[in-house]
Amino acid sequence: EAVRLFRLAADQGSRSAQRNLGLCYDCGDGVQKDQRKAVRFYRLAADQGDADAQRNLGACYALGDGVQKDRRKAVRFFRLAANQGNAEAQNSLGSAYVNAEGVEQNHSEGVRFYRLAANQGEAAAQEGLVRLGL
Repeated sequence: EAVRLFRLAADQGSRSAQRNLGLCYDCGDGVQKDQRKAVRFYRLAADQGDADAQRNLGACYALGDGVQKDRRKAVRFFRLAANQGNAEAQNSLGSAYVNAEGVEQNHSEGVRFYRLAANQGEAAAQEGLVRLGL
């Protein structure tokens, strides 16, 4: 029932419904798992400025889930979400800079994004800082 309601709202342009429908397809929750459909719905929501959808779309590009793996595109979507304060995206962007994944390696930028995420309680970013000895 939730998927049907998300689909109705998504068809009317609701970015949260589009993101949630993307999550349903991403996880196979109430529908058959389909990464390409997940990407399609994430993109619809991301294009409307939904930070969680931008972060999820970045992860799809980083991993090659439903799209061809493209670290540069991943970084682009992580940056859009990070600039809206999305801690998971800030962590992903920090990791990208530290590990030169889709961007030129830049430890100071990596640390900056890790700190932004860590200050919001993002455990993975806190671990990243510990790994860097900070």
